[in-house]
Amino acid sequence: MASYSSCPSIKNILLLDSDGKRVAVKYFSDDWPTNSSKVAFEKFVFSKTVKTNARTEAEITLLENNIIIYKFVQDLHFFVTGGDDENEIVLASVLQGFFDAVTLLLRNNVDKREALENLDLILLCLDEIVDGGMILETNGPLIAEKVTSHSMDADSPLSEQTLTQAWATAREHLTRTLLK
Repeated sequence: MASYSSCPSIKNILLLDSDGKRVAVKYFSDDWPTNSSKVAFEKFVFSKTVKTNARTEAEITLLENNIIIYKFVQDLHFFVTGGDDENEIVLASVLQGFFDAVTLLLRNNVDKREALENLDLILLCLDEIVDGGMILETNGPLIAEKVTSHSMDADSPLSEQTLTQAWATAREHLTRTLLK
C-alpha cells in the first residue's frame, strides 16, 4: 500500500466575509474537533489578518503552527490552511485555483451577495479541489468546468461527453480506485 505521508495536505479552506463570518468553509483535519473550536479558529485567523493588505496578491502567515495563505477580494476573504511543514507554493496554488474558479463561477462579480446566491457552486468547488485533505485539482478553469458540468450524468456514455468531461470522469474514477 502506498504511503500518502509525503503528499501535500490541506487542513481547511475558508471563505469569510468582511466581518469574519462564514460564507463557505470546509475542514479536512481533526485539529478543530468541535464547531465552536472551528468558529474560534476562524475568528482568530480573521483578527490576525484583517489589517493586512492582501488585495492584489496572496499573503502568507504562520499562526498556531499552521501556514495560512490568504487573499481578500471586495468583501470576501479567502484562506487556505496547511501544516507548518507544508509547501507554501502548493498551498498558494490551491488558493489561486479556488479564487480563479469562484471568479469564473460568479462571472467576475466576486462579492458576498453573489457568493451567497451561488453557495451551492462554491461548495461544489471546494469538493472538486480537496477531498479528505488530499489536493485533487488546482486549475481554476478546470474546477469551474467540473462544477458546472455536474448536471451532466457521470454514467452517460463517453461518446456523449466532451473530451474534457471524459478526461475528468476518467481521472475521478482513477482517483477513487487509487484511494481505496
